[in-house]
Amino acid sequence: MVELSTPRLDAIFHALGDATRRHMLADLAGGERSVGQLAEPFAISLAAASKHIRTLEQAGLIRREVRGRTHLCRLDPGPLATAHEWLSFYERFWTGRLDVLERLLREEDSRRSPTPEGDKT
Repeated sequence: MVELSTPRLDAIFHALGDATRRHMLADLAGGERSVGQLAEPFAISLAAASKHIRTLEQAGLIRREVRGRTHLCRLDPGPLATAHEWLSFYERFWTGRLDVLERLLREEDSRRSPTPEGDKT
C-alpha cells in the first residue's frame, strides 16, 4: 500500500498545485536559472518570485545557490519520483478497473451480437 500522506508528499503536491511554480520547474528542466530569470515570464515582483521559489525549495524540488549577489536555482528531480510513485499506484488501480470494464463490455457486446448464418461457433 502506498503512503497516503507524508509531510514531504504534501509539500510536493502543494508546490505543484500552482501554475507559476510548475512553469518555473519546467524552465529549470532546461538548466540553471536566476531568480530574475524565473520571475521574468510573469507579471510578479522578485519578492513574489522568491516566495514561489521558497515553496519549491521547501518541497525539495529545487536547490538555490548564492553566487555573489545572484541567487541561482536548479532542479532537483528526486522528489518528483516520490510523487510519481504515489500517482503510479492510482494509475495501476484505475487501469485495472478500466480493464475489467472493457472486458465486461466486450462480453456484453458478444452476447448481444447475433451470430452470422452459417457460423457454427
